[in-house]
Amino acid sequence: MNIFTALDINATGLTAQRQRIEVISSNLANASTTRTTEGGPYRRKDLVFESTSPESSFASAFSAQLESGVEQAVQVIGIYEDASPFIRKYEPAHPDADAEGYVTYPNVSPIEEMVNLLSATRSFEANTQAINAIKEIAAKSVEIGR
Repeated sequence: MNIFTALDINATGLTAQRQRIEVISSNLANASTTRTTEGGPYRRKDLVFESTSPESSFASAFSAQLESGVEQAVQVIGIYEDASPFIRKYEPAHPDADAEGYVTYPNVSPIEEMVNLLSATRSFEANTQAINAIKEIAAKSVEIGR
């Protein structure tokens, strides 16, 4: 693997985590949205990641990597809406309450979203640190070559 391939792989990780952070931010911003343009409450969204060269197991992926030198990167293949049920609360004074006095809130758990945000941030930081390490190795290589 050359240095540019390593940078490309980490760049795909940065892009994927940035998109994940954007989706999580949207979920948090709409955690109380009871009415959307579609007519119902906001529905939580999540990303689906895919390896550019998927393997069946870790062992086979590891051995294939060692034997063939095939690099793997990550990409976002889609954003899906979470099909879990909405949260219903009894609030008869709310303008979006139904005839029985219940308001349907989004299926967003702010605590779960904050944990996901922390995970995405840590992954983003890990990719950034890997890129910095690659740049440092490149600088040392140039220095040795002088």
